[in-house]
Amino acid sequence: MKRYTNKLKLSLTVAALSVAGFAGTASAETLRILTWGGYAPDSVVDMFTAETGIDVEVTKSNNEEMIAKLRATGGGGFDLAQPSQDRISGPQAEFDIYKPIDMSKIDTSLFVASMLDATKSNTMIGSDVYGLPHVWGTSGLVVDTAKAGGVKDYLDLCGSDVAGKVSYRLKRPTLIGFAFAMGMDPFAAYGDAAAYKGIIDKVEAKLIECKSGVKTYWGGGDELMGLMRSGEVVASMAWDTGGWKLNADNADITFVAPASGALGWIDTFALPRKTKAEDAAYKWINFVMQPKIAAMITAEAGNFTSSLGADDFASAELKARFQGSFPPADVDNIKWYPTVPAGLEAIEGAALDRVKAAK
Repeated sequence: MKRYTNKLKLSLTVAALSVAGFAGTASAETLRILTWGGYAPDSVVDMFTAETGIDVEVTKSNNEEMIAKLRATGGGGFDLAQPSQDRISGPQAEFDIYKPIDMSKIDTSLFVASMLDATKSNTMIGSDVYGLPHVWGTSGLVVDTAKAGGVKDYLDLCGSDVAGKVSYRLKRPTLIGFAFAMGMDPFAAYGDAAAYKGIIDKVEAKLIECKSGVKTYWGGGDELMGLMRSGEVVASMAWDTGGWKLNADNADITFVAPASGALGWIDTFALPRKTKAEDAAYKWINFVMQPKIAAMITAEAGNFTSSLGADDFASAELKARFQGSFPPADVDNIKWYPTVPAGLEAIEGAALDRVKAAK
C-alpha cells in the first residue's frame, strides 16, 4: 500500500511537471499587451494570430494605471506596454519597471525617422533605449480659414484682426506653444528651473497683454466645438483630431500646424521588465508598424501612427485632412514633449493662475 502510494505520488508529480511544461509553452505563445483603447483592434489581433500563431490578450488602460500596474508587480504581468514617451524614463529611474529595447530586433525602416529619433532620445537612460513611437497626436491651431486665414502661429491669436474671437486653454500647452512662437525653447530649459521660470515669466506677460482679445478660455472639447461651429470663435489652440472633426462639418475649419511647431505627444512601445514573451512583443511591433496594418489602427483610434507611409492607406477624407495640416516639413517641426522634471509644473501653475486673475 505504501509502495503503491509512492508510485502514485511519483506519477502525479510527473504529470504536474508535464502540465507546467505545457503551461509554460502556452504562456510563451500568448502576448499580453497593456495599451490604450483602439491601439490593438480585434481585426489586427486576428490577423497577427493567423500569421504568427501567437494569441494576444489586450488590457486597456491609461498612463497612470499602466505605471501603477507595472509598479505593483515590479514590471510583471504584461509583455508589452504603451505608455506615453514622457512616462518612461522617470518611472524607470524610480521604479525599475521596464527593460531596454534590443534595436537589432526592430525594423526601423517602418518608422518615420524624426519620430523614431525623438522617442529614442526622450526615453533613453545611459545608452539604453526604453521606448519606440507608435500612436501620436498634436496640439496646435484650429482655424476658420475663411475668417482668420492670417492665423499661422500662436502669437497670431493676439492679432487685432481676430480680437474677441479667439480662444485657448489656461493649461501648460498654451505656455509651451507661446514660448516657442516667441523664439524661445522651453524644453531646452527643462534642466534649469531658473531659466525655465524666466521663459514662463515672459510668456505670462504676453498672455496678460493678449487677454483682452480672448473670447473665452475653453475648458472642454464640446465647448470649443460649439464656439467654432457658431462662429463666436474663429481661431483657437486645440488638438488635431478636433480640427479634423470640425472640418468634416465645415470645410473652412481645419487644424493648422503652427509655424513654430505643433506640440506632439507619442504613445510608445515599451517592454515591461519581467516580460515573458519578448520575442512575441518584437513580432507585434514589427507587424503593426506595417503601413497597411497601421492604417487599420488609425481608423480605429482616430490618431495617426509613426508608421512611414501609413497615411497612404488611410481613408481619402482623413488622408486629405492630415496631409493638408501636415506637409512633411511640419511633421519634422513637431515639438515632442519630453519628460517633465520635478518642480516645473508648479512654476507653470502659478503663472497660469496669475494670467487668469489679471484684469
